Amino acid sequence: MNEPHQADPLRRERLRWRARRGLLENDLIFERFFGKYEHDLSDADVGALTRLLELSDNDLMDLLLARKEPEGDLADPDVARVLELLRTA
Repeated sequence: MNEPHQADPLRRERLRWRARRGLLENDLIFERFFGKYEHDLSDADVGALTRLLELSDNDLMDLLLARKEPEGDLADPDVARVLELLRTA
């Protein structure tokens, strides 16, 4: 992650809270992700993650498990980078 660090702890905490999902599998992936990357996220990463979190639990699960790839306005480099981090966390 080459961009400046997202330094606002409140914004990161809100994002972590918002990542709590109805599916346990999604929760586990996000817990590992935040444990590994939370303090390294850039503003672009936070924006991409926010966009992913707007999806339904099942659509998000399909992306996280690589059953689908991002389409439409989600098909951009920031989302792809964050999705890859989520998949490998």
